[in-house]
Amino acid sequence: MTEKKYNQKKSAQKKAPFTVADYLLTRMKQLNVTEVFQIPGDYVKHFTQALEYFDGVTAIGAVNELDAAYAADAYGRTRGLGAVSLQYGVSTFSALNAIAGAYVERSPVVVISAAPGADARQITKMYNVLYHHSTGNLKADQEVYDHVTVASETLSTSVGAEEKIDNLLIAAITHKRPVYIACYKEVWGEPCTKPSKKPLQPLVIKSEPAALANAVEQAWTQITAATQPMIFAGVEVLRFGLSGLLQQLIDASGFLYTTTTLGKTVLDEKGNKFIGTYSDQASIPAVLDLVNKSDCFITLGTIITDDYLWFIENKYADMVLATTDETRVGYFTYKGVTMKDFMEALIKRFKANKKYPFKTIAPKQPEYPEPWKSNSDPNWNNKPEVITYNRFFQHSMKFLEDNKMLNEIVMTLGVSSSLYVATNAYGMAQNSFMGSAAWQCIGFETGAASGAQLGSGKRAWTVAGDGGFMMMCQSLSTLARNKLNSVIFVMSNGVYAIEQVYVDITSFEQGPQHKFDAFDILPKWNYKALAEAFGAKSFRAETITELNEVLKELKKIKDQPSLVEIVIPQKDLPQQMYRLGVEP
Repeated sequence: MTEKKYNQKKSAQKKAPFTVADYLLTRMKQLNVTEVFQIPGDYVKHFTQALEYFDGVTAIGAVNELDAAYAADAYGRTRGLGAVSLQYGVSTFSALNAIAGAYVERSPVVVISAAPGADARQITKMYNVLYHHSTGNLKADQEVYDHVTVASETLSTSVGAEEKIDNLLIAAITHKRPVYIACYKEVWGEPCTKPSKKPLQPLVIKSEPAALANAVEQAWTQITAATQPMIFAGVEVLRFGLSGLLQQLIDASGFLYTTTTLGKTVLDEKGNKFIGTYSDQASIPAVLDLVNKSDCFITLGTIITDDYLWFIENKYADMVLATTDETRVGYFTYKGVTMKDFMEALIKRFKANKKYPFKTIAPKQPEYPEPWKSNSDPNWNNKPEVITYNRFFQHSMKFLEDNKMLNEIVMTLGVSSSLYVATNAYGMAQNSFMGSAAWQCIGFETGAASGAQLGSGKRAWTVAGDGGFMMMCQSLSTLARNKLNSVIFVMSNGVYAIEQVYVDITSFEQGPQHKFDAFDILPKWNYKALAEAFGAKSFRAETITELNEVLKELKKIKDQPSLVEIVIPQKDLPQQMYRLGVEP
């Protein structure tokens, strides 16, 4: 379409009636959603046409549904709300995996779709016609999404659309989880009243006063009885905007703090109370030692997964816990107590207390060690130019720090060996680490890059396993199309290494008798040709010297993504993964 025709069509759009699609777009724009990731479709055409010419919200065309939905998830994690527009059935079902991850990891995403219209439904009733993209159950999309959203609607008419859309968006920003909205095909284009200019606000849920008082009293008893208490922070603190309260609690108590892997960078890590991220046996020794010695954990906003079974089995009774799901002190649970109220009440207690010398019992922050050399696979000790997982992070993190780029990047990772090695990083900026650490999805990292960069305004610095990248390589096209200078590092060892660790860790031992299982072997790809085909810059590093040269080149690139093949030995087993693999 020529620019003249585009402007003529945009002018015509402005004169057209204000529609249901316009209402949703206006409300989302008020909530700082300025990009919507989309896959086109005939059912949803009235929404996508409205989006194309809507002032202030840009349509980001994605190449497949997972690409679009992972991006919307990452956008929601950095911007506070994301949105993805999908075709009925074939698109919504394809995107389900990504939205499930957003649900589990507390990322608010608006899933937008459309369904066969009133005319199609009448024809189905009369002639038993199966419409395209339908299972035969025209409610199936919403029924499936009910399991991974906090609210869902399918609008059969524009009557009452305003209130229903508002309620959905309020649910998303209140609970920090996805919502689903579809319309009958024609409804997105039906007239609708304009919304108030005042942006929607999340619901304020207050604690039941007596329950809050009881919880805080019991918590205070447990905290004051402890000899080495510490704070254990999770991602919900960040998602719900409570990082400021967390910092106040750290300052008032004087306690050291750690985070879950998912909650890494809940605060700026340069603070003087951060001991490092706790990722079970993948943690640095100082973190493991302090966690083992602590006898009270003020645990806030954590999503405890099976990565933390040792912690639950050994420290359950020592937890003073407040999350969006429950408030618990030891074995006592308290209904109707919110995390925010609980944190505020504890801060008041610490500030009012004059007798108990908390700051004298909290240990000093340990000097953060250089974690990479000691964790590199000892098989490569005599080959200093070989790139291992740990050497990659050693040199790339030093490059970011030396070039003062740690505040300019957002790191995205799926579940891979790199995720657990990356938890040892230190000094990262708030909300600059994004990993699929609870849903644990291979491939999230590459799809998330565009949403992370557009949502945060920072450069996506993605570290992908080669298996994960192969699942989502098309996302490179989305980055190139939108002239994003994201970097995708592919840790190229030709295997699903993290899977092999848990299948048979002895496969990493040297010698021809130790082989990987056939199902964990990956095909060989020409990454240089792939990058060129998608419109990205291509780099390859097989030695430490080459890696450092590539890092210098990456700094210069402004409006094009880069695909960097990092060649590592197939049997490189980082010690973080070794400890995780051998621990019962």
